[in-house]
Amino acid sequence: MELSIVVAKILALVYISSGIAALSGKISFNKMVEEYERSQGLTFLSGFVTIVIGVFLVEYHNIWVRNWTVLITVIGWLSLFKGVMLIAFPQSILMFSRWRRNTFRLGIFMIILGLVFGYFGFIAR
Repeated sequence: MELSIVVAKILALVYISSGIAALSGKISFNKMVEEYERSQGLTFLSGFVTIVIGVFLVEYHNIWVRNWTVLITVIGWLSLFKGVMLIAFPQSILMFSRWRRNTFRLGIFMIILGLVFGYFGFIAR
């Protein structure tokens, strides 16, 4: 459970800060997708990092229970899958990314997800 709390804290900070940056216009998911399309190196490096994060979460937090910690497990598996897809089939991920480019909605979703993880990581014990 201690690992779940640490990971929840990390995810909370990442999601909330990314969501705020998206809503404030500091980052644009549209521009990020365009950069991915132009840079094979960036796509490969992102896939590599995403695989490392996914493997870490799957290896050390593969917990399938009926509480909030399963969200970390799901994020780990999704991260692993996305990393493999970014390296092996980058165009399929970029096509999906073009489909979900609404920065405002994605920013709101990230903040909500960050608040959920923040609650379980920092408040509920």
